[in-house]
Amino acid sequence: MPAASPQPRRPRSGNRRDESARLAVLHAADDLLVEHGFGGLTIEAIARHAGVAKQTIYRWWPSKVEILLDTLIEDSEKRFPVPAEQPTVESVRAYLRDFARFLTDDPAGKVLLALIAQSQHDPGTAESFRERYLGPRRDQERALLARGVEAGAFAPELGPDAALDALVGPIVYCALTGSAVPDGLVDTLTENLLRPRPS
Repeated sequence: MPAASPQPRRPRSGNRRDESARLAVLHAADDLLVEHGFGGLTIEAIARHAGVAKQTIYRWWPSKVEILLDTLIEDSEKRFPVPAEQPTVESVRAYLRDFARFLTDDPAGKVLLALIAQSQHDPGTAESFRERYLGPRRDQERALLARGVEAGAFAPELGPDAALDALVGPIVYCALTGSAVPDGLVDTLTENLLRPRPS
């Protein structure tokens, strides 16, 4: 009796198999990054882990950095979306707590940390990271702060970009150095940076 036929390794464009293969590649990249780090991550290993042909990956992505960026964009939108409702100090605090959990407790957060690290010595990675992830997310976060200021929910003394840097910077620093985010850090940041000052 012949063995069962394996799944097709070259998904055709435009059908449901394309999406399942795409997700398999993203999940494989995520898993392998956690296991082997950025330096140990290869297109060949991703293809083997995902069960797709290497040529298929290169047809969709020019490099492992672009695969990781797709993974990061999707994971970020699921794990800690920028709040769309009318912002309050409490909703910004919850968003920052989700961000801290993503970076320190969620294996998917390692993708963000790896891309930050790789951006320090690879200008191409830095450019793609800014254009595809940091820039669009910063635009959403800036709009969030602007809506809160307009509604009178908070009145940061810093400008929007400096306020965002001051809010997320300590969290990223803790994650990059392998430290736990201290209890109360997010509360302190939001209270000190966003609460309206008494007149």
